[in-house]
Amino acid sequence: MLDIKNISKTFNPGTINAKKAISDLSLHLDNGDFVTIIGSNGAGKSTMFNAIAGAFYVDEGSISVDGKDITFLPEYKRSHFIGRLFQDPLKGTAPTMTIEENMALAYLRNTEGSSPFSRISKKDKAFFQEQLSLLEMGLEDRLKQPVGLLSGGQRQALTLLMSTMVPPKLLLLDEHTAALDPGTAEKVLDLTKTITARNHITCLMITHNMKQALELGNRTLLMSDGSIVLDVGGEERSHLTKEDLLSRFKAGTGQELDNDRILLSQ
Repeated sequence: MLDIKNISKTFNPGTINAKKAISDLSLHLDNGDFVTIIGSNGAGKSTMFNAIAGAFYVDEGSISVDGKDITFLPEYKRSHFIGRLFQDPLKGTAPTMTIEENMALAYLRNTEGSSPFSRISKKDKAFFQEQLSLLEMGLEDRLKQPVGLLSGGQRQALTLLMSTMVPPKLLLLDEHTAALDPGTAEKVLDLTKTITARNHITCLMITHNMKQALELGNRTLLMSDGSIVLDVGGEERSHLTKEDLLSRFKAGTGQELDNDRILLSQ
């Protein structure tokens, strides 16, 4: 489904500030895979997401989705089949627009043959309400309310819904619950599991929580210095503990994991 072959990316090449963010990275995902990713700051997690989403073009290597080479496809074209959520709940929605208007833009942009400037029918509005009701947040009765009046958790849940109303081929979750309070984070995480499973969406999720990384989905990646140092799934992953991950990190990199946010996660 997703094939990343030997990609590399260096920022500010040829200068004193040159930084190799990804180094000869390869990854294959099958249809329906839910892969969690963990690593310290600067490990290359978000940079890999940016490469997949098309925020920049890689210096070397190739990226394919469903057998189609998208290495040099512009970001706005990739957004038709790649969904993405960020850590900041405010990034995925337009605050001055209503819930209905935000959903309409997302829906029409990702519906084949439609224009973002098409008219929304009564059937579409009913579909929006039906989808919102799945969140169990009462938003189905607030279609005309500006999104800026919603809480961070409500906005992140709405963004998740907007990204999956028309199921994408690939969903990128960049620590999408990290900025939420524990209760709301758990709610959004449960919605994530339900929505991705129901629509059989292939998913990559960055997390700082080692317990989450081992319990969610079917595979776990450990990244360091722009490379994947561990890729584990199946029966082997089911027996791993947080201590095992730390041991594998040291074995793969030759150094201890020293990120307090990861080490103190519950």
